[in-house]
Amino acid sequence: MGQIPSMAEENMTPSQSITLRIAKYNPEHDSAKKFMDFTITYERWTTVLEAILEVKKHFDHSIAVRYSCRQATCGSCGMIINGKPRLACFTKISELNSNVITVEPMNNFPIIRDLAVKFERLFDTHHKVKPYLIHDDTEITSDTKEFLQSPEELEQYIQFSNCIKCGLCNSACPTMATDSSFVGPQALAQAYRYVADSRDKGKDQRLKIIDDSHGIWRCHFAGSCSQVCPKGVDPAMGIQLLRGYMLGFRS
Repeated sequence: MGQIPSMAEENMTPSQSITLRIAKYNPEHDSAKKFMDFTITYERWTTVLEAILEVKKHFDHSIAVRYSCRQATCGSCGMIINGKPRLACFTKISELNSNVITVEPMNNFPIIRDLAVKFERLFDTHHKVKPYLIHDDTEITSDTKEFLQSPEELEQYIQFSNCIKCGLCNSACPTMATDSSFVGPQALAQAYRYVADSRDKGKDQRLKIIDDSHGIWRCHFAGSCSQVCPKGVDPAMGIQLLRGYMLGFRS
C-alpha cells in the first residue's frame, strides 16, 4: 500500500482519495493473478491512465501497461476498469463514482504481463476480412479520376470507419470467450464497412469469408460489443446489417 501526492500542480478544487487496485500477473512466472493496492489523490480531470502512470513512476516501475496517444485515438490503453472494458485515457476517475478503482487486462486476449495483452488474434481477423477497397484493376486507366460519392453513399458506412482497433468490443463479446476461432465483432463490423462502401467491388469475397460457422452466424447478438465501443461504431448493428447482405435483403 503506497500513497502519492496529487498530480495537479495547482489545486483548483479539493483533492479526493481513492484506492487504485492494479492486477499483477506474469504468465511466465505466476500461477494466478494478484492485486496491488495504492491510495492516490485525484482531481476531477484525472484519468485512470494518469493514475496508473503515477503509480508506475513512484512505486512500481514494473507495472506493464500499453498506451500512446492519451486522447482516445490510438486504441492502445484498453483494459477492464471496474468490471467493464474501457479506454484508460478516456475514463476519468471522477466519473466512476467509486472509492476503489480496479484495473485488469482485457478478457479474451492472451496476457503478456499485468495490463498488457496480445493483439495478434484481433489483427489476424481484421486482416482476414480484407479491410481495404477492392477494385478491378482493368477498370483503372490513365483517364480514371477519383471515385466520388454522394452524402447518402457516405452515410452508409462512415460510422463504421471510426474503429480504432482498441479491442474493447472483442473483450466484451461472450462468444469470443467460448469460441477461439470466432472472427469477432471488430472484424465483422469492418467487413460491413467495406461491403457498404459504393466504391468497393469485394462484397462477394468478404461474404464468402464470413459465411462460416465461426463467422457471422456464430454471433448471438448479445450487443455487449456496442455498449463498450468508445467511438460509437456500434458493431452489433453492423453485424445485423451485414446479415442483410448475406440473406439477400440488401444488395
